Amino acid sequence: MKEIRVCAGGACIASGAFSVRDALLKELKEKGLDGQYKIVETGCMGMCSRGPFMVVDGVVYAKLNERAVKEIVDSHLVGGKVVEKYLMALPEGQKVKEAFKEHPFFSRQVKIVTRNLGKIDPKSIDDYIDRGGYKALEKVLKEMKPQDVIEEIKNSGLRGRGGAGFPTGLKWEFAAKQKSDRKFVVCNADEGDPGAFMDRAVLEGDPHSVLEGMAIAAYAIGAQQGYIYVRAEYPLAIERLTVAIDQARRRGFLGKNILGTDFSFDIQIRIGAGAFVCGEETALMASIMGERGQPRVRPPYPVEKGLWGYPTVINNVETLANIAWIINNGWREFRKYGTEKSPGTKVFALAGKINNTGLVEVPLGITLRELIYDIGGGIPGGKKLKAVQTGGPSGGVIPADKIDTPIDYESLTALGTIMGSGGIIVLDEDDCMVDVAKFFLEFTVHESCGKCTPCREGTRAMYEILDRISKGEGTMEDIDALEELAVVVKETSLCGLGQTAPNPVLTTLRYFREEYEIHVKEKRCPAKKCRDLISYVIDPKACTGCTACKIVCPTGAIEGELNKLHYIHQDLCIKCGSCMDVCRFDAVFKVSPPIKEDEKVQSS
Repeated sequence: MKEIRVCAGGACIASGAFSVRDALLKELKEKGLDGQYKIVETGCMGMCSRGPFMVVDGVVYAKLNERAVKEIVDSHLVGGKVVEKYLMALPEGQKVKEAFKEHPFFSRQVKIVTRNLGKIDPKSIDDYIDRGGYKALEKVLKEMKPQDVIEEIKNSGLRGRGGAGFPTGLKWEFAAKQKSDRKFVVCNADEGDPGAFMDRAVLEGDPHSVLEGMAIAAYAIGAQQGYIYVRAEYPLAIERLTVAIDQARRRGFLGKNILGTDFSFDIQIRIGAGAFVCGEETALMASIMGERGQPRVRPPYPVEKGLWGYPTVINNVETLANIAWIINNGWREFRKYGTEKSPGTKVFALAGKINNTGLVEVPLGITLRELIYDIGGGIPGGKKLKAVQTGGPSGGVIPADKIDTPIDYESLTALGTIMGSGGIIVLDEDDCMVDVAKFFLEFTVHESCGKCTPCREGTRAMYEILDRISKGEGTMEDIDALEELAVVVKETSLCGLGQTAPNPVLTTLRYFREEYEIHVKEKRCPAKKCRDLISYVIDPKACTGCTACKIVCPTGAIEGELNKLHYIHQDLCIKCGSCMDVCRFDAVFKVSPPIKEDEKVQSS
């Protein structure tokens, strides 16, 4: 039977993938083709902004609905003619049939971690085995000693993809040297950064690659038990992981005497409540053990004393998904990608003001310019790039004039930010750097566990200063105090959450200090983003009196009759922006500093 692949990743499901699947099943049955085609529900295919996807005979169809499915079945499957209007287009507008080979979003990627995403049914262990799955585990159990495995990973130069970038092989070696009758391997799937969905996509689309990586790690260090700590907000990932673990046990890849050897290892899932701090390894371990998710002082490190006091290796999802590929292909092949100090590839989640949002895997060392413009398709609406935020709430902001910087651990650190787990948020000229810093700091204030004073009190004090500045109530002394406080919090906090929480503040101050000063001195927001420093007004020369803005206004702040000039009462306006969103004549615009109720509105 021929295969028709339908993307069933989280983003495509949200866009209607299951409706597309059901419509396809119906059409195939009605046309008598159900015995000729097998529908494969795959994981994420990458370009989330164009889903749902369907792949037929190598042809990639995008942004589908039920009507589109009927046309594709009638024309392509029955008539043998490709339906061009549902094909993906190149930036120049040219339609491409084999988008995975021809479109720069896909063609410029190097797939190691995401090698199976969009190609296999994540609920089928047979699909995984057919693509070489579990051969690496068989190889290490029957041909390699534990130290051989560790040396292979050390030679590969693989660094932890969870953010810290610690050498994976070295971590395994430390754990292997510990004398203990019990050891553990933990997969950190507590992905909590806003805008990050790399680990989720791997767990949803290729869960067996993570299980195989964990089993190999366990063999290398001498562990008997593994845990996958995954946040409750990932129900689809939990569902598919549960299926995969059950399948692996029944096939003998988990459990006692794996593949007929003396090696025994099993995995359990632990579901986290969504606390961001539990992404920190010591807080994660506390949560697994049923304790409150709070970090502890290190040393001792988890490889010395981890779960229940026993040696524990903690790697994140992406790190573990690399392992089987390295064992099968060799460390030299892995080092062909990336840089000397940052070998291999990295999975990034492209989000924000960018045309091609989605999941990409590229060699480390690629520049931000290549990632944003060549792969991401640039900034929508002809807007100018202003900055790139990397590393989530723990990362920093990189200004547009530094987008030729290579993406590797050392280069990003030099700019004041971090790689993080791989979230990339693109900001354009309409984004305010004060507002960006305030957004991420509000997140870390909410997520602080409260154990240490610098993080608990310091981040809140920083947020209060930012809040004053964003409202036009700040002073120049506030800016200096904010910077001084950020340094103190960074240097004195107990764990990585507090130590990195000031990064968005410090980098925006470093590269966009003038913007802070304008908020303070001129009481205005140059990007017209801070709500207390803007007003929505109607251009009397552009307004047609269509009443669209008046209809959507939630507070009745807009006055005016049909075909007559409309007016916004500033004392009633809550600055939600609904009027501007619905206006078809560009008559509604923002001004900063805000105007008063009795001030006249001048034409824009």
